Amino acid sequence: MGTYSIKVPDIGEGIAEVELAAWNVKVGDIVREDQSLADVMTDKATVEVPSPVNGTVLELAGKPGDLLAVGSVLIRIEVEGVGNATSEPKERASAAVVQPVVAAQATPSAVPPAPTFTAPKVAPVEPRATRAPSIRAPGERPLASPAVRRRAWDMGIELKFVPGSGPAGQITHEDLDAYIAGGVGQAAPVSSQYAKRSGEQVIPVVGMRRKIAQKMQESKRRIPHYSYVEEIDVTELEVLRQKLNAKFGSTRPKLTLLPFLMRAVVLAVRDFPMVNARYDDDAGIVTRYEAVHLGIATQTDAGLMVPVVRHAETHDLWSSAIEVARLADGSRSGKALRDELSGSTITITSLGPLGGIVSTPVINHPEVAIVGVNRIIERPMFREGQVVARKLMNLSSSFDHRVVDGYNAAEFIQHVRSLLEAPATLFVE
Repeated sequence: MGTYSIKVPDIGEGIAEVELAAWNVKVGDIVREDQSLADVMTDKATVEVPSPVNGTVLELAGKPGDLLAVGSVLIRIEVEGVGNATSEPKERASAAVVQPVVAAQATPSAVPPAPTFTAPKVAPVEPRATRAPSIRAPGERPLASPAVRRRAWDMGIELKFVPGSGPAGQITHEDLDAYIAGGVGQAAPVSSQYAKRSGEQVIPVVGMRRKIAQKMQESKRRIPHYSYVEEIDVTELEVLRQKLNAKFGSTRPKLTLLPFLMRAVVLAVRDFPMVNARYDDDAGIVTRYEAVHLGIATQTDAGLMVPVVRHAETHDLWSSAIEVARLADGSRSGKALRDELSGSTITITSLGPLGGIVSTPVINHPEVAIVGVNRIIERPMFREGQVVARKLMNLSSSFDHRVVDGYNAAEFIQHVRSLLEAPATLFVE
Protein backbone atom coordinates (compact mmCIF):
# COMPACT_ATOMS: atom_id res chain seq x y z
CA MET A 1 0.00 0.00 0.00
CA GLY A 2 1.15 3.54 -0.69
CA THR A 3 0.15 7.14 0.04
CA TYR A 4 -1.15 9.56 -2.58
CA SER A 5 -0.94 13.27 -1.75
CA ILE A 6 -3.40 15.62 -3.43
CA LYS A 7 -2.32 19.24 -3.39
CA VAL A 8 -4.26 22.49 -3.46
CA PRO A 9 -4.77 23.13 -7.18
CA ASP A 10 -3.58 26.21 -9.05
CA ILE A 11 -6.87 27.75 -10.13
CA GLY A 12 -5.15 30.44 -12.17
CA GLU A 13 -5.44 34.23 -12.26
CA GLY A 14 -2.31 34.54 -10.13
CA ILE A 15 -4.05 33.24 -7.00
CA ALA A 16 -1.53 32.20 -4.33
CA GLU A 17 -3.94 30.84 -1.73
CA VAL A 18 -7.52 29.63 -1.46
CA GLU A 19 -9.94 29.21 1.39
CA LEU A 20 -11.10 25.74 2.37
CA ALA A 21 -14.87 26.04 2.08
CA ALA A 22 -16.01 22.50 2.96
CA TRP A 23 -14.88 18.91 3.22
CA ASN A 24 -16.96 16.39 1.28
CA VAL A 25 -15.22 13.38 2.84
CA LYS A 26 -13.82 12.43 6.26
CA VAL A 27 -10.93 10.30 7.50
CA GLY A 28 -11.63 6.62 6.83
CA ASP A 29 -13.92 7.19 3.87
CA ILE A 30 -13.38 5.10 0.77
CA VAL A 31 -13.27 7.38 -2.26
CA ARG A 32 -13.48 6.74 -5.96
CA GLU A 33 -11.82 8.46 -8.87
CA ASP A 34 -13.51 11.78 -9.78
CA GLN A 35 -15.39 11.88 -6.46
CA SER A 36 -15.55 15.37 -4.95
CA LEU A 37 -13.20 15.64 -1.97
CA ALA A 38 -13.45 19.29 -0.97
CA ASP A 39 -14.68 22.72 -2.01
CA VAL A 40 -12.17 25.56 -2.11
CA MET A 41 -13.02 29.20 -2.58
CA THR A 42 -11.36 32.13 -4.29
CA ASP A 43 -12.68 35.68 -4.40
CA LYS A 44 -14.39 34.71 -7.66
CA ALA A 45 -16.07 31.36 -7.09
CA THR A 46 -16.16 28.04 -5.27
CA VAL A 47 -14.35 25.15 -6.98
CA GLU A 48 -14.66 21.42 -6.32
CA VAL A 49 -11.47 19.34 -5.95
CA PRO A 50 -12.02 15.82 -7.36
CA SER A 51 -10.03 12.72 -6.48
CA PRO A 52 -7.69 11.44 -9.20
CA VAL A 53 -7.42 7.99 -7.55
CA ASN A 54 -9.32 5.31 -5.69
CA GLY A 55 -8.41 4.77 -2.05
CA THR A 56 -9.05 5.47 1.62
CA VAL A 57 -8.77 8.92 3.22
CA LEU A 58 -5.85 9.10 5.66
CA GLU A 59 -5.47 12.79 6.50
CA LEU A 60 -7.20 16.10 5.84
CA ALA A 61 -5.52 19.50 5.89
CA GLY A 62 -7.22 22.01 8.15
CA LYS A 63 -10.84 22.90 8.66
CA PRO A 64 -13.37 25.00 6.74
CA GLY A 65 -12.31 28.64 6.85
CA ASP A 66 -8.55 27.98 6.77
CA LEU A 67 -6.42 29.59 4.07
CA LEU A 68 -4.33 27.07 2.13
CA ALA A 69 -1.37 27.89 -0.08
CA VAL A 70 -1.55 26.72 -3.68
CA GLY A 71 0.63 23.62 -3.95
CA SER A 72 0.36 22.62 -0.29
CA VAL A 73 -1.00 19.20 0.65
CA LEU A 74 -4.78 19.17 0.81
CA ILE A 75 -5.49 15.49 1.51
CA ARG A 76 -3.64 12.17 1.74
CA ILE A 77 -5.20 8.96 0.45
CA GLU A 78 -4.02 5.38 0.94
CA VAL A 79 -3.91 3.65 -2.44
CA GLU A 80 -2.95 0.30 -3.92
CA GLY A 81 0.67 0.25 -5.05
CA VAL A 82 3.40 2.80 -4.40
CA GLY A 83 1.44 6.06 -4.57
CA ASN A 84 3.21 9.39 -5.08
CA ALA A 85 4.30 10.27 -1.54
CA THR A 86 6.41 7.37 -0.26
CA SER A 87 9.42 9.56 0.47
CA GLU A 88 7.63 12.90 0.65
CA PRO A 89 7.79 14.65 4.04
CA LYS A 90 4.45 15.45 5.58
CA GLU A 91 3.98 19.08 4.64
CA ARG A 92 2.01 21.55 6.64
CA ALA A 93 -0.69 23.57 4.92
CA SER A 94 -0.59 27.34 5.17
CA ALA A 95 -2.52 28.58 8.19
CA ALA A 96 -3.48 25.02 9.18
CA VAL A 97 -1.88 21.84 10.52
CA VAL A 98 -2.38 18.61 8.60
CA GLN A 99 -4.20 16.39 11.01
CA PRO A 100 -6.86 13.67 10.97
CA VAL A 101 -10.40 14.92 11.26
CA VAL A 102 -12.59 12.55 13.21
CA ALA A 103 -15.72 14.68 13.53
CA ALA A 104 -18.41 14.76 10.87
CA GLN A 105 -17.55 17.22 8.11
CA ALA A 106 -19.68 20.00 6.72
CA THR A 107 -21.86 19.23 3.74
CA PRO A 108 -20.70 20.55 0.37
CA SER A 109 -23.25 23.36 0.44
CA ALA A 110 -22.21 24.65 3.85
CA VAL A 111 -19.33 27.11 3.55
CA PRO A 112 -18.76 28.54 7.04
CA PRO A 113 -19.35 26.34 10.09
CA ALA A 114 -22.59 27.06 11.90
CA PRO A 115 -22.12 29.61 14.70
CA THR A 116 -22.55 28.32 18.22
CA PHE A 117 -24.99 29.93 20.58
CA THR A 118 -24.84 29.69 24.36
CA ALA A 119 -28.30 30.17 25.76
CA PRO A 120 -28.75 31.87 29.12
CA LYS A 121 -29.15 29.39 31.95
CA VAL A 122 -32.44 29.71 33.78
CA ALA A 123 -32.93 27.51 36.83
CA PRO A 124 -36.24 25.66 36.64
CA VAL A 125 -38.70 26.31 39.43
CA GLU A 126 -39.62 23.14 41.25
CA PRO A 127 -43.12 23.27 42.74
CA ARG A 128 -43.48 22.30 46.37
CA ALA A 129 -44.90 18.91 47.14
CA THR A 130 -47.76 20.49 49.07
CA ARG A 131 -49.00 22.43 46.08
CA ALA A 132 -51.86 21.28 43.98
CA PRO A 133 -51.36 23.51 40.98
CA SER A 134 -54.08 23.83 38.43
CA ILE A 135 -53.42 22.94 34.81
CA ARG A 136 -53.85 26.16 32.85
CA ALA A 137 -54.34 25.96 29.11
CA PRO A 138 -52.06 28.13 26.95
CA GLY A 139 -53.45 31.65 26.79
CA GLU A 140 -55.93 31.06 29.60
CA ARG A 141 -56.28 34.05 31.94
CA PRO A 142 -55.28 33.14 35.53
CA LEU A 143 -57.98 33.61 38.18
CA ALA A 144 -57.13 35.91 41.09
CA SER A 145 -58.80 38.52 43.29
CA PRO A 146 -58.05 42.22 42.72
CA ALA A 147 -55.97 42.27 45.93
CA VAL A 148 -53.83 39.35 44.73
CA ARG A 149 -53.41 40.94 41.33
CA ARG A 150 -52.34 44.22 42.90
CA ARG A 151 -49.83 42.49 45.15
CA ALA A 152 -48.40 40.48 42.24
CA TRP A 153 -48.10 43.70 40.22
CA ASP A 154 -46.23 45.45 43.04
CA MET A 155 -43.84 42.49 43.35
CA GLY A 156 -43.21 42.23 39.61
CA ILE A 157 -44.70 38.75 39.27
CA GLU A 158 -46.71 37.63 36.26
CA LEU A 159 -49.61 35.52 37.49
CA LYS A 160 -49.48 33.22 34.49
CA PHE A 161 -46.37 31.65 36.05
CA VAL A 162 -48.02 31.06 39.46
CA PRO A 163 -49.86 27.76 40.10
CA GLY A 164 -53.26 28.33 41.71
CA SER A 165 -54.59 26.11 44.51
CA GLY A 166 -57.95 27.82 45.09
CA PRO A 167 -61.34 26.92 43.63
CA ALA A 168 -61.14 26.45 39.85
CA GLY A 169 -57.39 27.10 40.07
CA GLN A 170 -57.74 30.58 41.58
CA ILE A 171 -54.46 32.11 42.78
CA THR A 172 -54.42 33.07 46.46
CA HIS A 173 -52.05 35.08 48.65
CA GLU A 174 -50.69 31.75 49.92
CA ASP A 175 -49.90 30.73 46.36
CA LEU A 176 -47.93 33.97 45.93
CA ASP A 177 -46.07 33.30 49.22
CA ALA A 178 -45.27 29.76 48.10
CA TYR A 179 -44.12 31.00 44.70
CA ILE A 180 -41.77 33.52 46.35
CA ALA A 181 -40.51 30.98 48.88
CA GLY A 182 -39.69 28.66 46.00
CA GLY A 183 -36.80 30.98 45.12
CA VAL A 184 -38.46 32.88 42.33
CA GLY A 185 -40.01 36.05 43.74
CA GLN A 186 -39.03 39.21 41.95
CA ALA A 187 -36.23 37.40 40.12
CA ALA A 188 -38.81 35.21 38.40
CA PRO A 189 -39.13 35.28 34.64
CA VAL A 190 -41.27 38.39 34.90
CA SER A 191 -41.76 38.80 31.19
CA SER A 192 -39.91 37.88 28.04
CA GLN A 193 -39.65 41.61 27.38
CA TYR A 194 -37.61 42.22 30.52
CA ALA A 195 -35.98 38.84 31.16
CA LYS A 196 -32.23 39.02 31.69
CA ARG A 197 -30.21 37.72 28.75
CA SER A 198 -26.61 36.61 28.76
CA GLY A 199 -26.09 34.53 25.60
CA GLU A 200 -23.29 35.18 23.12
CA GLN A 201 -22.68 34.27 19.52
CA VAL A 202 -19.19 33.65 18.17
CA ILE A 203 -19.34 33.91 14.38
CA PRO A 204 -16.13 33.20 12.43
CA VAL A 205 -15.64 35.60 9.52
CA VAL A 206 -14.88 32.92 6.95
CA GLY A 207 -16.05 31.82 3.55
CA MET A 208 -17.94 34.31 1.43
CA ARG A 209 -18.30 36.68 4.39
CA ARG A 210 -14.50 36.97 4.64
CA LYS A 211 -14.22 37.60 0.90
CA ILE A 212 -16.84 40.36 1.17
CA ALA A 213 -15.05 41.91 4.14
CA GLN A 214 -11.74 41.92 2.31
CA LYS A 215 -13.31 43.35 -0.84
CA MET A 216 -15.08 46.15 1.04
CA GLN A 217 -11.97 46.99 3.04
CA GLU A 218 -9.88 47.16 -0.11
CA SER A 219 -12.43 49.36 -1.87
CA LYS A 220 -12.72 51.84 1.00
CA ARG A 221 -8.96 51.88 1.63
CA ARG A 222 -7.93 52.45 -1.98
CA ILE A 223 -10.77 54.55 -3.39
CA PRO A 224 -11.61 58.13 -2.32
CA HIS A 225 -15.39 57.91 -2.62
CA TYR A 226 -17.56 60.81 -3.75
CA SER A 227 -21.33 60.34 -3.47
CA TYR A 228 -24.04 62.23 -5.33
CA VAL A 229 -27.78 61.95 -4.68
CA GLU A 230 -30.54 63.09 -7.03
CA GLU A 231 -34.32 62.81 -6.88
CA ILE A 232 -36.06 61.35 -9.93
CA ASP A 233 -39.73 61.49 -10.85
CA VAL A 234 -40.55 57.96 -12.05
CA THR A 235 -44.32 58.45 -12.36
CA GLU A 236 -44.36 58.13 -16.15
CA LEU A 237 -41.87 55.28 -16.04
CA GLU A 238 -44.09 53.35 -13.63
CA VAL A 239 -47.10 53.90 -15.90
CA LEU A 240 -45.13 52.52 -18.86
CA ARG A 241 -43.83 49.57 -16.83
CA GLN A 242 -47.32 48.59 -15.69
CA LYS A 243 -48.73 48.87 -19.22
CA LEU A 244 -45.93 46.68 -20.63
CA ASN A 245 -46.49 44.08 -17.93
CA ALA A 246 -50.23 44.10 -18.54
CA LYS A 247 -49.75 43.67 -22.29
CA PHE A 248 -46.91 41.13 -22.33
CA GLY A 249 -47.12 39.60 -18.86
CA SER A 250 -48.42 36.26 -20.11
CA THR A 251 -45.68 35.78 -22.70
CA ARG A 252 -42.69 37.69 -21.35
CA PRO A 253 -41.03 38.06 -17.95
CA LYS A 254 -42.38 40.68 -15.57
CA LEU A 255 -40.49 43.95 -15.73
CA THR A 256 -39.19 45.66 -12.62
CA LEU A 257 -37.52 49.05 -12.53
CA LEU A 258 -34.08 47.47 -12.95
CA PRO A 259 -34.14 46.77 -16.73
CA PHE A 260 -35.13 50.41 -17.38
CA LEU A 261 -32.28 51.66 -15.20
CA MET A 262 -29.87 49.30 -16.95
CA ARG A 263 -30.94 50.74 -20.30
CA ALA A 264 -30.53 54.29 -19.01
CA VAL A 265 -27.00 53.57 -17.77
CA VAL A 266 -26.04 51.95 -21.08
CA LEU A 267 -27.17 55.04 -22.98
CA ALA A 268 -25.66 57.55 -20.55
CA VAL A 269 -22.14 56.08 -20.51
CA ARG A 270 -21.83 56.80 -24.22
CA ASP A 271 -21.55 60.48 -23.34
CA PHE A 272 -19.67 59.89 -20.08
CA PRO A 273 -17.16 57.11 -20.79
CA MET A 274 -15.09 58.04 -17.72
CA VAL A 275 -17.61 56.28 -15.45
CA ASN A 276 -17.60 53.01 -17.43
CA ALA A 277 -14.02 52.22 -16.55
CA ARG A 278 -11.60 50.35 -14.31
CA TYR A 279 -8.62 51.96 -12.56
CA ASP A 280 -5.41 50.02 -12.04
CA ASP A 281 -3.99 52.31 -9.38
CA ASP A 282 -0.82 50.22 -9.03
CA ALA A 283 0.06 50.80 -12.68
CA GLY A 284 -1.58 54.24 -12.84
CA ILE A 285 -3.77 53.27 -15.80
CA VAL A 286 -7.47 53.94 -16.38
CA THR A 287 -9.13 51.68 -18.95
CA ARG A 288 -12.37 52.95 -20.47
CA TYR A 289 -14.69 50.43 -22.11
CA GLU A 290 -17.09 50.71 -25.01
CA ALA A 291 -18.79 47.50 -23.92
CA VAL A 292 -20.97 47.84 -20.81
CA HIS A 293 -20.52 44.88 -18.48
CA LEU A 294 -23.05 45.69 -15.77
CA GLY A 295 -22.48 44.30 -12.30
CA ILE A 296 -25.76 43.68 -10.46
CA ALA A 297 -25.25 43.56 -6.70
CA THR A 298 -27.21 40.53 -5.46
CA GLN A 299 -27.95 39.48 -1.90
CA THR A 300 -27.54 35.75 -1.24
CA ASP A 301 -27.56 33.55 1.85
CA ALA A 302 -23.76 33.52 1.64
CA GLY A 303 -23.54 37.32 1.40
CA LEU A 304 -23.37 39.99 -1.26
CA MET A 305 -22.29 38.85 -4.73
CA VAL A 306 -21.99 40.83 -7.98
CA PRO A 307 -22.87 38.74 -11.06
CA VAL A 308 -22.22 40.47 -14.37
CA VAL A 309 -24.57 41.08 -17.29
CA ARG A 310 -22.05 41.08 -20.12
CA HIS A 311 -22.60 43.42 -23.06
CA ALA A 312 -25.66 44.98 -21.48
CA GLU A 313 -25.79 47.29 -24.50
CA THR A 314 -27.08 44.35 -26.58
CA HIS A 315 -30.06 43.58 -24.33
CA ASP A 316 -33.59 44.93 -24.53
CA LEU A 317 -35.80 45.25 -21.45
CA TRP A 318 -36.98 41.65 -21.40
CA SER A 319 -33.67 39.99 -22.20
CA SER A 320 -32.13 42.14 -19.46
CA ALA A 321 -34.76 40.86 -17.02
CA ILE A 322 -34.12 37.26 -18.08
CA GLU A 323 -30.35 37.60 -17.72
CA VAL A 324 -30.59 39.28 -14.31
CA ALA A 325 -32.93 36.53 -13.06
CA ARG A 326 -30.63 33.80 -14.40
CA LEU A 327 -27.54 35.29 -12.79
CA ALA A 328 -29.32 35.94 -9.49
CA ASP A 329 -30.56 32.35 -9.33
CA GLY A 330 -27.07 31.05 -10.10
CA SER A 331 -25.53 33.24 -7.42
CA ARG A 332 -28.05 32.26 -4.75
CA SER A 333 -27.74 28.54 -5.55
CA GLY A 334 -23.93 28.68 -5.65
CA LYS A 335 -23.85 27.59 -9.30
CA ALA A 336 -22.62 30.83 -10.84
CA LEU A 337 -19.48 30.40 -12.92
CA ARG A 338 -16.30 32.30 -12.10
CA ASP A 339 -16.54 34.30 -15.33
CA GLU A 340 -20.08 35.36 -14.38
CA LEU A 341 -18.81 36.95 -11.16
CA SER A 342 -15.97 39.06 -12.56
CA GLY A 343 -15.16 41.63 -15.21
CA SER A 344 -17.85 44.24 -14.54
CA THR A 345 -17.15 47.81 -15.69
CA ILE A 346 -19.87 49.60 -13.67
CA THR A 347 -22.27 48.30 -11.01
CA ILE A 348 -25.91 48.88 -10.05
CA THR A 349 -26.98 48.19 -6.48
CA SER A 350 -30.46 48.26 -4.95
CA LEU A 351 -32.09 47.30 -1.67
CA GLY A 352 -35.52 47.21 -3.30
CA PRO A 353 -38.35 48.28 -0.95
CA LEU A 354 -35.77 48.57 1.86
CA GLY A 355 -33.79 51.10 -0.16
CA GLY A 356 -34.34 53.96 2.24
CA ILE A 357 -34.09 57.60 1.26
CA VAL A 358 -30.32 57.93 0.78
CA SER A 359 -27.43 55.49 0.78
CA THR A 360 -23.67 55.71 0.15
CA PRO A 361 -22.81 52.61 -1.88
CA VAL A 362 -19.24 51.29 -1.89
CA ILE A 363 -17.56 51.12 -5.30
CA ASN A 364 -16.79 47.65 -6.58
CA HIS A 365 -12.99 47.89 -6.93
CA PRO A 366 -11.37 48.37 -9.44
CA GLU A 367 -14.40 50.05 -11.03
CA VAL A 368 -14.83 53.80 -10.65
CA ALA A 369 -18.62 54.18 -10.33
CA ILE A 370 -21.64 52.52 -8.75
CA VAL A 371 -25.28 53.55 -9.16
CA GLY A 372 -27.49 52.96 -6.11
CA VAL A 373 -31.29 52.81 -6.19
CA ASN A 374 -33.49 53.93 -3.28
CA ARG A 375 -37.14 53.09 -2.77
CA ILE A 376 -40.01 54.74 -4.65
CA ILE A 377 -42.26 56.97 -2.53
CA GLU A 378 -45.47 58.70 -3.61
CA ARG A 379 -45.39 62.33 -2.46
CA PRO A 380 -47.17 65.61 -3.31
CA MET A 381 -45.38 67.87 -5.78
CA PHE A 382 -46.08 71.20 -7.43
CA ARG A 383 -46.57 70.87 -11.20
CA GLU A 384 -47.75 73.89 -13.16
CA GLY A 385 -49.03 75.50 -9.97
CA GLN A 386 -51.03 72.47 -8.89
CA VAL A 387 -50.29 70.00 -6.10
CA VAL A 388 -50.28 66.50 -7.58
CA ALA A 389 -49.21 63.06 -6.38
CA ARG A 390 -45.97 61.86 -8.00
CA LYS A 391 -43.81 58.78 -7.56
CA LEU A 392 -40.31 59.85 -6.60
CA MET A 393 -37.09 57.91 -6.19
CA ASN A 394 -33.54 58.88 -5.28
CA LEU A 395 -30.42 57.64 -7.02
CA SER A 396 -27.52 57.51 -4.55
CA SER A 397 -24.34 56.94 -6.52
CA SER A 398 -20.63 56.89 -5.68
CA PHE A 399 -17.60 57.69 -7.84
CA ASP A 400 -13.83 57.40 -7.62
CA HIS A 401 -12.80 61.03 -7.18
CA ARG A 402 -9.29 60.30 -8.50
CA VAL A 403 -10.52 59.73 -12.03
CA VAL A 404 -14.13 61.03 -12.11
CA ASP A 405 -14.56 64.71 -11.38
CA GLY A 406 -17.59 65.72 -9.32
CA TYR A 407 -19.03 67.79 -12.15
CA ASN A 408 -18.84 64.87 -14.59
CA ALA A 409 -20.44 62.54 -12.03
CA ALA A 410 -23.32 64.97 -11.54
CA GLU A 411 -23.79 65.38 -15.30
CA PHE A 412 -23.88 61.60 -15.73
CA ILE A 413 -26.60 61.17 -13.11
CA GLN A 414 -28.58 64.09 -14.56
CA HIS A 415 -28.46 62.38 -17.95
CA VAL A 416 -29.74 59.14 -16.38
CA ARG A 417 -32.46 61.18 -14.72
CA SER A 418 -33.57 62.78 -17.99
CA LEU A 419 -33.87 59.35 -19.60
CA LEU A 420 -35.92 57.84 -16.77
CA GLU A 421 -38.24 60.83 -16.43
CA ALA A 422 -39.03 60.72 -20.16
CA PRO A 423 -38.99 56.92 -20.69
CA ALA A 424 -39.73 57.13 -24.41
CA THR A 425 -36.17 58.45 -24.87
CA LEU A 426 -34.85 55.07 -23.67
CA PHE A 427 -35.84 53.68 -27.07
CA VAL A 428 -34.68 56.55 -29.30
CA GLU A 429 -31.18 56.41 -30.75
